[in-house]
Amino acid sequence: MTEAFHFTLTDEEKIYLKDLVRLSIASRLTPGHGQDEPPAPPTDKLRERLGAFVTLSLDGRLRGCIGHIQGAGPLFRTVWDMAQAAAFQDPRFPPLTAGEFARLEVEISILSPLTPCPDPELVEVGRHGLLMRRGYQSGLLLPQVPVEWGWDRLKFLGQTCLKAGLPADAWKAEDTDIYWFEAEVF
Repeated sequence: MTEAFHFTLTDEEKIYLKDLVRLSIASRLTPGHGQDEPPAPPTDKLRERLGAFVTLSLDGRLRGCIGHIQGAGPLFRTVWDMAQAAAFQDPRFPPLTAGEFARLEVEISILSPLTPCPDPELVEVGRHGLLMRRGYQSGLLLPQVPVEWGWDRLKFLGQTCLKAGLPADAWKAEDTDIYWFEAEVF
């Protein structure tokens, strides 16, 4: 990955995706209101197969974050499904309530394809997201996480290992696979 990931969206596309997250969550909070499927996207770009994460926050604190690393279907459908998963299926939190819905802050991350990281020295905080994998254990951190926490590259590598349930220095071991990606975050 020598070039930056340039997946740009128009303001119309970003508004559609943010509205889509809210519509998706609302459809679960008020079943039978007639919107059980996502509305058609305004552009073909939103039909591309890319990974995406939906991050929900309340009062500046994480309230749910779930996504697909790689595109399993059209981007708009992935965002619809991940919005519901972040709101109602993140195992770290109870399901979102109607009272929390109005205060919800939404962040969407569109991911580049995942590729093996050729050298951990090349990881750039704020540019790259990481996935560590050893056997059945894996953990992922989005590019914005180390920036939010003020981590340097080494701390970022270690924290991604810990997220995978591995020792913090597992990234140095030959049997640990390191993958990286970039993201368009809005």
